[in-house]
Amino acid sequence: MLTVTSVNVNGLRAAAKKGFIEWLAQTDADVICLQEVRAEPQQLAAEVREPDGWHTVHAPAAAKGRAGVSLYTRRAPERVQIGFGGFGDAGSEEFDDSGRYVEVDLPGVTVASLYLPSGEVGTERQDEKERFMGAFLSYLKGLRVRAAADGREVLVCGDWNIAHQEVDLKNWKGNKKNSGFLPEEREWLTRVFDEAAYVDVVRALHPDEEGPYSWWSYRGRAFDNDTGWRIDYQVATPGLAGRAVKAWVERAATHAERWSDHAPVTAVFNL
Repeated sequence: MLTVTSVNVNGLRAAAKKGFIEWLAQTDADVICLQEVRAEPQQLAAEVREPDGWHTVHAPAAAKGRAGVSLYTRRAPERVQIGFGGFGDAGSEEFDDSGRYVEVDLPGVTVASLYLPSGEVGTERQDEKERFMGAFLSYLKGLRVRAAADGREVLVCGDWNIAHQEVDLKNWKGNKKNSGFLPEEREWLTRVFDEAAYVDVVRALHPDEEGPYSWWSYRGRAFDNDTGWRIDYQVATPGLAGRAVKAWVERAATHAERWSDHAPVTAVFNL
């Protein structure tokens, strides 16, 4: 069995003070994908940077205090890659030091942690998001082909910053013109699933369920009212997705017990 958890920690140093360390000590995950780490490795306490029993890869952003992705694995990776440039027109070197993508090879599977830009309509942030999406879709297609040729499956986990369908966010009517639920963003995610032939693992296991949401704003009573978004995905090649036996969101029992505005998304695969 392979258990994989993905979570946007909303600043790993802050999360470590709020409960991440305790969560890490009790998790059954074999692989943990973190996003929005927002710290250089040397800024992290040793028990977070290199916890006992884990192999860690940290990919901070060149822009201090922004983005940042990490991977924690129980067994040593066979290969590590930061960024997705250097693959001809299938990659973009613009994002290689942006702290938004890291992948490792484990036996039979490539696992990646992704933090897709959040965007904001009418700003450069949205332009950046669109450039990233265009380059990353090409990369995903090439990654699937390369992995298949090597007899490997692929699992890309992370904060994709897009709610795909109306069932993926509570207030979908009020967000149709906002970044994260724009028609062109949703269509792009459809292309990831159809054109690039990847599978949304949680949705495949829970086809009719509202949510399950993985992010709730800290404003108002969004968490208490479960007014959330499902923007954190585990996206797999069909062969691996077909081996998923269960998947769930590790939603905190109370608002006070949260250590991030996102909740961990976990999936178990029978390999």
